[in-house]
Amino acid sequence: MQSCEISSDSTDDPLSRDLRTRRQPRIVVIGAGLAGLAATKSLLESGFTDVTVLEASDRVGGRVQSIQHGQTTLELGATWIHGANGNPVYHLAEDNGLLEHTTDGEHSVGRISLYTKNGVAHYQTNSGTRIPKDLVEEFSDLYNEVYELTQEFFQSGKPVCAESQNSVGVFTRDVVRKKIMLDPDDSESTKRLKLSMLQQYLKVESCESSSPSMDEVSLSEFGEWTEIPGAHHVIPGGFMKIVDLLAQDIPSRLMRLGKPVRCVHWNYSAQRQEEIAHGDNNNRHDDGDHNDDRRCHGEPNPNPGHTYPISVECEDLESLPADHVIVTASLGVLKNRHEALFSPSLPEDKVLAIEKLGISTTDKIFLEFADPFWSPECNSIQFVWEDEAQLEQPVYPEELWYRKICSFDVLYPPERYGHMLSGWICGQEALLMERCDDETVAETCTKLLRRFTGNPNIPKPRRILRSSWGSNPYIRGSYSFTRVGSSGGDVEKLAMPLPYTKSTKAPPLQVLFAGEATHRKYYSTTHGALLSGQREATRLTEMYQGLHKETIKPNM
Repeated sequence: MQSCEISSDSTDDPLSRDLRTRRQPRIVVIGAGLAGLAATKSLLESGFTDVTVLEASDRVGGRVQSIQHGQTTLELGATWIHGANGNPVYHLAEDNGLLEHTTDGEHSVGRISLYTKNGVAHYQTNSGTRIPKDLVEEFSDLYNEVYELTQEFFQSGKPVCAESQNSVGVFTRDVVRKKIMLDPDDSESTKRLKLSMLQQYLKVESCESSSPSMDEVSLSEFGEWTEIPGAHHVIPGGFMKIVDLLAQDIPSRLMRLGKPVRCVHWNYSAQRQEEIAHGDNNNRHDDGDHNDDRRCHGEPNPNPGHTYPISVECEDLESLPADHVIVTASLGVLKNRHEALFSPSLPEDKVLAIEKLGISTTDKIFLEFADPFWSPECNSIQFVWEDEAQLEQPVYPEELWYRKICSFDVLYPPERYGHMLSGWICGQEALLMERCDDETVAETCTKLLRRFTGNPNIPKPRRILRSSWGSNPYIRGSYSFTRVGSSGGDVEKLAMPLPYTKSTKAPPLQVLFAGEATHRKYYSTTHGALLSGQREATRLTEMYQGLHKETIKPNM
């Protein structure tokens, strides 16, 4: 076996040798979500030809999942293009005519994404009464004022006081409560109502952040997430159209669906050489035989004169030799599987970054009705529990999971969607919802709607459709957030390729990482995912720039 332990300043290092022989490097991309597809598309456009995409599920798209519903499309995953100016997803949609039928009302301009900017949100209490519109606006102004304060800690380097516990939720609750209680013009009943609204706003914020609670979101880092200017846009034909655009020039022979990866063996040849040199053929990782040489025989070495530093072992025991692997697994999968997924194990600081960063589940519950029971100007029904006014972080027993449903949005326009509501739930309660059957969830939501609207005659929906991102073993959550104790530096550490140092004798850029959780400014977004895939492709393009200087790009 050839050694890959070659000095990086040698003229016979793997990169120099590949450039001399004009050998195409073998690249494996793990995951066919936006990051994986963007990386693959960029690699092919740069002239790389030996690229394989391994996708664990039976479809492409990852956390984009558009479901055809009659003549329309419902989004179980990504729904909005957040911002326009400089947003690559927006420009991809605009350049390909995907926004031609987006109505003016669907250009939502608020901080919280809505299906329509038209109409009014109805804030309903659990006693079945609607909170007056002027009171809602008054409280909303107060909440947004405090929200702006949460941005200042990162953006202005403002020190975080100990009382806040560096938590967005703790800080927001404390400041808003003090302002409410000090208002001399409000009655005690109005103050209680505003305190109850505060809890509801924080639930909405948790769904937006995909955190179990805003108490878990880091106050000192909250302002680093960067909003792209412009409205939030819905793609009427479905967000999967973006996926299709990214995938359309990737030959099907490069795409292998239903191919979950068991283990990425990196520094593979050097590791095995060392074992053989020490006569240690029984040194095994994890289940006892991850480094068994037989696993490398799943696919013949396409270049017998070359020693590959990586072996990507699949669940079906086939292994693919590679020079580079781009891992686009979600943060949830990395949290759950990083110990088994990489051999040798990931460096301690990367493991620590994975553990410190946060990811949770935000799910949607679509309810279709034959006729609307809501008024024409209503764009959402917000649930305000009056008995939660004085609670700190609300914690619910399992049987009360439905209390975490913060609202139902009205899908707009009705000419496209019919009479459809979209409910929102996040955190552990979302996982509990996922365990229930459709009948239970539909019945529970109907009871909630009857209770909060004060209308006992609301019929059960004729159809229910819901997401289940938390229990999906290949996703394990919706998107990432900076948890208390984590920082943007952890995002950077997660994104750093392996091996770390340029002075190592091992081949460079063996394992690269992409996905929304690896983008420091745009984590949690589709444009963050897309840009991260392009970023890792660029690393390899720059590394092999001499290889492709005179290469004619293939006509895909």
